[in-house]
Amino acid sequence: MPSPLRHPLFLFIVAFVAMSIGAYAGAALMRRHRKLSDDARDEFNVVQAATLTLLALMIGFTFSMAVSRYDQRKNYEEEEANAIGTEYLRTGLLPDTEAQRVQTLLRRYLDQRIRYYKAESDEDIARINAATNQLETELWMAVRNVAVDRQTPVIALAVSGMNDVINTQGYTQASWWNHIPVTAWSLMLGIGLFCNVMIGYGTRGQIKRNAVLLVLPIVIALSFALIADIDSPRGGLIRLAPINLISLSQSLGPG
Repeated sequence: MPSPLRHPLFLFIVAFVAMSIGAYAGAALMRRHRKLSDDARDEFNVVQAATLTLLALMIGFTFSMAVSRYDQRKNYEEEEANAIGTEYLRTGLLPDTEAQRVQTLLRRYLDQRIRYYKAESDEDIARINAATNQLETELWMAVRNVAVDRQTPVIALAVSGMNDVINTQGYTQASWWNHIPVTAWSLMLGIGLFCNVMIGYGTRGQIKRNAVLLVLPIVIALSFALIADIDSPRGGLIRLAPINLISLSQSLGPG
């Protein structure tokens, strides 16, 4: 599902512009009102520090959520490669004709899984998913037919391995759909904007000369962009390369 939050550069621009406007709007609001007294400024600084701390905690927790999802996707890619490689070896337990057919299907299936990780457009992803589903059906029917004719523990190993191949693909698909909720993004953006308004309101001196107001918007926007980049497997600079699947494909050699 396309979303602006899946594009870190877009999110950086939007966050930086919004935070900058908030900071300078707070400074403009300060100029229109009387300056804070010493007692009021002490209380204002306490509230400001607490708000900034809350924002920092939210950014930290959200970053941890994004990293955990990224690690989960990496682990499932490794599990997929292990499951396909194991099943490829177990096909040797099948009769020769069925073994060759299943191995050919597994090679084609492996190619589709590598293409899935490298795909970028929605059209390519849809075609790859359709081809993957078709291959999964053919693979399962191939081992199922053998299992029906020969119900032995040896054949059961091949059936169990094929079940792992299909399951790991489902786990991978679910992990790629799992993103940071839009509600969490909205809350962080709102608190970040409020923090910048408070920074601008508490500033001293001329607004035009106070370039320090841009420091916090840049830091917050970069933090948001980094989190979105890690949380977006296809939308940013940080990509998840199928190194284990590619290594497996190379180890199997030309089909």
